[in-house]
Amino acid sequence: MSADDLLVEVADGVGRIRLNRPRQINALTVPMMHTLLQVLGDFAVDDRVSRVELSGAGERGLCAGADVRELRERALRGGEVGEFFTTEYAVDLAVASFAKPYRAEMTGITMGGGLGLSAHGSQRVVDASSRLAMPETQIGLFPDVFMTPLLARMPGEIGTHLALTGTAVNAADAVRLGLADEVSGPVPEPDPALAAPWIAECYAGDDASVILQRLETHADSAAREAAAELRRRSPVSVAVTLEALRRAASIEYLPDLLPQELALAVRLATGPDFAEGVRAQLVDRDRDPHWSHARVEDVTRDEVLAYFEPLRT
Repeated sequence: MSADDLLVEVADGVGRIRLNRPRQINALTVPMMHTLLQVLGDFAVDDRVSRVELSGAGERGLCAGADVRELRERALRGGEVGEFFTTEYAVDLAVASFAKPYRAEMTGITMGGGLGLSAHGSQRVVDASSRLAMPETQIGLFPDVFMTPLLARMPGEIGTHLALTGTAVNAADAVRLGLADEVSGPVPEPDPALAAPWIAECYAGDDASVILQRLETHADSAAREAAAELRRRSPVSVAVTLEALRRAASIEYLPDLLPQELALAVRLATGPDFAEGVRAQLVDRDRDPHWSHARVEDVTRDEVLAYFEPLRT
């Protein structure tokens, strides 16, 4: 980690953490996450610190998530990926349980691991530039960082739609859906598409194939567009994500979700769809991934359940 990747200071009772990789939209590396965990531990017991503020450098956003290109390289080398997720999730749980006020400035792109650092805080602030999303099915992963309980509790299956398609929400909808607490500055109009009745109609149930069939045959063109988006994403990720959402709906205590998060993350990150998804989106950028399964219908129930088996220690 560059010494400048994470800027930390204490001033006037405020512990300030600034993510400082603006060219990468402040994507999180493993060293950064180790340092974040240490800093939060220090701030928790530092009498000089009455509250914490998290922000991101640059104009593009707070954080685009963890550095998945780094993770892909680890996996392709046959390296250990467990440390990556164990560290990241420890930081997210530290944020969620932080005893002092924790204010996250969720400007611009705040996605994936960036939401893990912010959406679990006690003061979550968005603005007109904010675009919040969990786009992981696009790269062969799932919406992790303990976001599935928040998504599962959204009304009318909106969380299912966001989780499976990776659709981004603006500041107004972030507050309405429980991802943020307040809007700084002008408030944008909510996206009317997220209030459409077809979302609740199509996304009900536990079978991703049935959901896709409903979307593809629906009279509303927006539903059919959502189906087309799902068809572009990893079939394994779509099926696993739906199961993860349904299981997370009853989770009240976030640490209880940790075994599931780790099992899914490690297995998906070491599978073929993750390497291929990151290649297509971030390495070669051809946007033409060749997934391990051609269609969601080809992913069996037994395959999905195997991802949820506890990891061997």
